[in-house]
Amino acid sequence: MNFARTGNWLSAVWQDRHAMVAYDGKTSGVLPNNMYNARIPRPRLPEFTCLVIPPDRAVPGLVEDVREGLLQPPRSLPPKYFYDAKGSWLFEQICRTPEYYLTRNEDALLAEHGRSIIAEARPDQILEFGSGNSHKTRRLFDACEQTATRCSYAPFDVCASMLEAASETLQSDYRWLEITPMQGDYHAGLGRLPPASGRRLAVFLGSTIGNFTPGDALGFLREIRSRLKPGDYLLLGVDRIKDKCVIDAAYNDGRGITAAFNLNLLRVLNRELAADFNLDCYRHRAEFNETRERVEMHLVCSRDQRVQLRRMRETIAFRKGDEILTELSYKYTWDKAEKLLEDAGFAVARHCQPTNGYFSLLLGRCN
Repeated sequence: MNFARTGNWLSAVWQDRHAMVAYDGKTSGVLPNNMYNARIPRPRLPEFTCLVIPPDRAVPGLVEDVREGLLQPPRSLPPKYFYDAKGSWLFEQICRTPEYYLTRNEDALLAEHGRSIIAEARPDQILEFGSGNSHKTRRLFDACEQTATRCSYAPFDVCASMLEAASETLQSDYRWLEITPMQGDYHAGLGRLPPASGRRLAVFLGSTIGNFTPGDALGFLREIRSRLKPGDYLLLGVDRIKDKCVIDAAYNDGRGITAAFNLNLLRVLNRELAADFNLDCYRHRAEFNETRERVEMHLVCSRDQRVQLRRMRETIAFRKGDEILTELSYKYTWDKAEKLLEDAGFAVARHCQPTNGYFSLLLGRCN
């Protein structure tokens, strides 16, 4: 559920979701182990201003998406609208539930294999798409320290305030790291990304690739490949097909946090479009479709209701049982994950998985 985010109304919400986590309080940099806890003078941290990446192509906003997807059945909305302040906080809580295996498995893989990934890629720059608070990427920076690798970092996301806050926090922990936050929407194209002067490691974590249809996932990875040179690498997180009960539980946690997260989408519509959705009339439903190899998450209307979208001057008539599709999350087998990477123009250099086989971390090399 780590989705693409967009929309000006999200401009200040990510700090609620992305509470920064300090790992061990050590002074960052390539230093001998016994110097990590030494008290040294700490110079004033730089203030960060995002480099704005203009779009290559138009991306629809909330009104356009509602007009296209919600006014007529079958009804759907893209998952990027989950993430207002409350939704972002709810997602953080989802990641801590015992049922939600994705975050824990990916983070463990990064901790275990980060050093070998950095040793293989030897990056001069790490470019991360949908960087969020860069929490998991710290595993790679730790690996850089362990391998005496110096690189720069270019986090790319939609919210400038979140990027700047995350950059300041990272800089306080990794003094050697040169950071250039880039604000933009990767759905709008990558053609205007600045080139890297050396080897580049592109990073796309969180199984976000699963929120693309297979065709769109291939198209996006090919677009990333077009911005890389021979000798560059891509690190990709992919959620795997597993027992249906395990997947269903991850999207239907026992505390009802995922249900609250899904229903919060209607609060966003009420606020942004002056709508009057009655949240008590809708229930959360999420299930793994084994035939299509994807989780399908819906809001299901429990009784007839007419909803006004006053800012759009539209009214929607819902009948009992009507559904709004709010998320698709595709899962992959080991072989299909590798084929996706290879079809996008990468050679599989490493493929890491936990002992339970729940998640894949793939390192692709540009030949």
